[in-house]
Amino acid sequence: MTSPGRTDHLVLPGVLTAEQADLTVAGILAVQREDGAIPWFRGHHLDPWDHTEAAMALDAAGEHEAAGRAYDWLARHQNPDGSWYAGYQDGDADRVTDRGRETNFCAYIAVGVWHHYLATGDDAFLDRMWPAVYAGIEFVIALQQPGGEIGWKREEDGTAVRDALLTGSSSIHHALRCALAIAEEREEPQPDWELAAGALGHAIRSHPERFLDKSRYSMDWYYPVLGGALTGSAAKARIEDGWDRFVVPGLGVRCVLPNPWVTGGESCELALALWVMGESDRALEILQSIQHLRSAEDGMYWTGYVFEGGAQGDPAAIWPEEKTSWTAGSLLLAVAALGGDEATTAVFGGERLPRGLEPDCC
Repeated sequence: MTSPGRTDHLVLPGVLTAEQADLTVAGILAVQREDGAIPWFRGHHLDPWDHTEAAMALDAAGEHEAAGRAYDWLARHQNPDGSWYAGYQDGDADRVTDRGRETNFCAYIAVGVWHHYLATGDDAFLDRMWPAVYAGIEFVIALQQPGGEIGWKREEDGTAVRDALLTGSSSIHHALRCALAIAEEREEPQPDWELAAGALGHAIRSHPERFLDKSRYSMDWYYPVLGGALTGSAAKARIEDGWDRFVVPGLGVRCVLPNPWVTGGESCELALALWVMGESDRALEILQSIQHLRSAEDGMYWTGYVFEGGAQGDPAAIWPEEKTSWTAGSLLLAVAALGGDEATTAVFGGERLPRGLEPDCC
């Protein structure tokens, strides 16, 4: 269990008591391997993005040593081209299950490293992780297209997939801004990254046609806001436009239309996006609505809930029957933002992150 007082900012009425927060943090720690890796759950899949989200949650809970080991695992497993594979198998540190290299997976290390640095002030950590961040970002921007969007992966044979995903590119936009903050802290300007971030933000805001149509997925709805590309009235208009389609009152947020399936991760990320917009009351309501996904036994959260017809036409039911580290991590990060955790608010609030250079024209 975590030390008393370390999770005080993770107490939120109707969401977490201090004891519940401690139990959830302990649940993520129980999933983490000795080598620092954080799979979805023991014996299952591991990917770099969800691993990083869980590590950020540990930092938000004051578990800095454990989070640091998670980032060291990333540094050790980085490919020579700066990428990470899309899937690894828990139980065998060297077994790769998906040799595709997804750009948003490879960029997200910058978000986690900046969050850890802000949480700890550890200059040696930032120095140690800079080569991995630099190489990861360089891998990603090499797949940026002339319109600013970023191709979503390289295939196993190295072939570049030039189609872009709005959710992935929005996450990359956030990661580029965090990478620029790291470069600024190290006094190592990266003008190419500034141009990349500006062009990507412009594409997200002004050119939806440059991305594959995945509008059935709730992540495509809120991620331009969560990733910081859409702010102010544009962000509010986007959230209002999709609210009735994706939010199921009292249950959470649908993953994909028209499926009657709410998921904890999407719900927590929407709550975080609402907090970014200054709508903490609605964020709290969303987090309170998914408490039916919490397992009292270990403080972890079920991935999702089918509220009509069940997974096989049965009555409404938990599905899949998996409690994932990243679902618990996303909840802790949303609660940490609402609770005013300094590192989490700085990373997701965006006011202190560099914005990049907006292109002069399209």
